[in-house]
Amino acid sequence: MTDRLRVLAVDDVAPALDEICALLADAPDVGHVARAGDAVEALRMIPAGSFDAVLLDITMPGMDGLELGGVLAAMANPPEIVFVTAFEEHAVAAYGLGAVDYLLKPVGADRLADALERVHRARAGRTASSSAPAPPDGAAGPPLPRVDELAVLPVELAGRTRYVRREDVRFVEAHGDYVRLHTPGGSHLVRIPLSRLEEHWDAHRFVRVHRSFLLYLPAVLELRSDAGGGLLAHTDAGDVPVSRRHARELRDQLMAAATSGALDPHATGAADDGGEGRGPR
Repeated sequence: MTDRLRVLAVDDVAPALDEICALLADAPDVGHVARAGDAVEALRMIPAGSFDAVLLDITMPGMDGLELGGVLAAMANPPEIVFVTAFEEHAVAAYGLGAVDYLLKPVGADRLADALERVHRARAGRTASSSAPAPPDGAAGPPLPRVDELAVLPVELAGRTRYVRREDVRFVEAHGDYVRLHTPGGSHLVRIPLSRLEEHWDAHRFVRVHRSFLLYLPAVLELRSDAGGGLLAHTDAGDVPVSRRHARELRDQLMAAATSGALDPHATGAADDGGEGRGPR
């Protein structure tokens, strides 16, 4: 490799940080190694220096590695992110943030070399995209890559963090500054406004059906009437009230989705009451 990488390693455990920095210093692809003992220190260092990659531990006090990764991914010209952790279960969240690799401790030199090669390829792809000739006036250029920052949401409970994937959510219920994510396995409270979630999940078939509810369209098994004559959307995670102003729009969206085959089979769950099939009714 002709261009040697500038790398920042972040870990709150000093021996682990020493070990990864030593491996980086010995790597022929790395030209400069910097270190930070926590996410806040890393954020102070990143604007002052130009790093090609940041190697992040996940479990750190205060801002953890996934939260820092989300901040880095939102930058205009972000460094490539490689997570280095002892826990396998965070991989989905890590790749959802756009990480180029996910290393399990203890990290060997060969595995680190693979990760650094991925960093090189990712940086080369960014350079090629930025140096591509501009399209003629009036012509559309290739779409820019966009980090799907809310594909996975962290949920804090009794000092532990779980990660809920968007694809597992059937509907979302507003609770002030929080939302409750309803899945077939239970519900999870997350501090994020419903309006922000609607903005990010609108392109993923989540639709507003009530001032307090977002509904994943393919999760609807059937439409029902409640005791007061209102409309309910039935899912395998519970029933969702549909306001009168959204009822016609929801029926039209369900019909269009059913006609085009866009209703996702993964969200169907078990058969409905009485063995009736799925679909808008």
